[in-house]
Amino acid sequence: MKKFNTLLNTVPLLYASVVLASFNANAFQQPEKIIAGSDMTFYPYEYMENNQPAGFDIEFLAGLAKVMGRDAVNIDTRFPNLIPGLQGERFDITNSSMYITAERLKVIDMVPYLKSGESILVLKGSEYQPKKPEDFCGHKIGSMGATSWLAQLQKLSADYCVKNGLEPIVLSEYATDPQTTQALLSRAVEAQITDAAVAKGVIDKLGDRVVISSDTLIYPVLNGFGVKKGNSVVKNALEEGLKKYSATPEYAALLKKYNFTPPTAEDLNTLMPKAE
Repeated sequence: MKKFNTLLNTVPLLYASVVLASFNANAFQQPEKIIAGSDMTFYPYEYMENNQPAGFDIEFLAGLAKVMGRDAVNIDTRFPNLIPGLQGERFDITNSSMYITAERLKVIDMVPYLKSGESILVLKGSEYQPKKPEDFCGHKIGSMGATSWLAQLQKLSADYCVKNGLEPIVLSEYATDPQTTQALLSRAVEAQITDAAVAKGVIDKLGDRVVISSDTLIYPVLNGFGVKKGNSVVKNALEEGLKKYSATPEYAALLKKYNFTPPTAEDLNTLMPKAE
C-alpha cells in the first residue's frame, strides 16, 4: 500500500513536469526578450556597423519588440544555419529577410512583413547584360547559398535551357552575399542574382563598378519571420505585434527611410504559399 501511495504522489509531479516542458517548448526563450537569428551580411536588411547590428530588419524588429513589451536580441549567424538554429531553439525567430516558400513552410512557420524579389548585377560595361533568368543559359551566375531562388534557377536550367538545346546555367554558391559580389568583381562569375534591395545597396557602396541589368522584379516574394513549427505563442504574439506596430508613425517613417513598401492584401493573397 505504501508503494501504491508513493506512485500516486509521483504521478502528479511527473504530469506537471511534462506540462511545464511542453509549455516551455511553445513559448519565448527568455522573459521580456525576443531573440532573433540573423545573417548580418545582407545590407541594407541586416549588417554590422561599428560592431553593432544595423539595417531595416534590425530596426524593424526593435520597433516591433517595443510594442510587444520586449527587447530585441540579435544573434549573428550564417544563412544556412538559421532554420536549424531555430529548430534547435537557439532563438525565438529568424529575422533575416527570409523569403517565404512552400518548402520552408514544411519545416517552420512564417509571418510575412515585406514584399521583395531579385535583381541581376553585372560589371559596368560588360557585354553580358541579362534582363531575366532565361538569359542565364550557358553563363556563370553567382549567388549566396541556401537562397530560395537557387532551386528556381536549377529548375529553369533543366526545363528551359537544356530542353531548348541551350547550355545549362552554371551556378556558383558563396557563403555570403558580399563574397558573391567579390566573385563578380574578380570575374569568377558573369552575373550575380540577389535581393533587389541588396542589389541597390551594392551599387550604393561600389558606385559605378556594377550595374543592375534586370529591368523588372524577378520572382516576387514575401519576406517573413521564421518561427519554430507549432510555436503558436511566438507566432500569435508576432502577428498581434505587427498589427499594432503597423499603425504607428515610427513604422511609416522606417519604411520611408529604406524606401520599402509593406505587402498589400492582394500580395498576401497571391504570394503567400500554402504549406504542402
